[in-house]
Amino acid sequence: MSDDTLNAVCDVRLFELPHYAREDGEIVVAQGAAQVPFAIARMFTLTAPHGARRGEHAHRRCSQLMLCVHGAVDIVCDDSRDQKIFALDRNDLALCVPPTIWNTVIFKEHRSVVVVLCDRPFEEPDYLRTYPEFLAFRNDKS
Repeated sequence: MSDDTLNAVCDVRLFELPHYAREDGEIVVAQGAAQVPFAIARMFTLTAPHGARRGEHAHRRCSQLMLCVHGAVDIVCDDSRDQKIFALDRNDLALCVPPTIWNTVIFKEHRSVVVVLCDRPFEEPDYLRTYPEFLAFRNDKS
């Protein structure tokens, strides 16, 4: 992706991951190339109390694939013009958030766990940490 590309909320993708249930349990698969649309450079988990809001930032260049492996969260995605809420309430749902999209994770259940896969390592300059900074970045690029 070019550094001049601004993604829109319509570029955020929610999709089901393959899952295989048996009498003794279930496996959910997120395989590179087939389901993960980028090479994974970093992985982290988020946990927070019910009602907590995490994220509340955007990335200039980093794409993220988010999965709620326990509990339920809403992810609010915002491109400065449009906003959409995505519910991750099953462990076989994944949300791919491209760069330049503001996202907020709202924890809907106690002890929810979100796994985040990223296509870039942690790079502090990549973060747009305040909403006014995000809006200025979007306005400068449009």
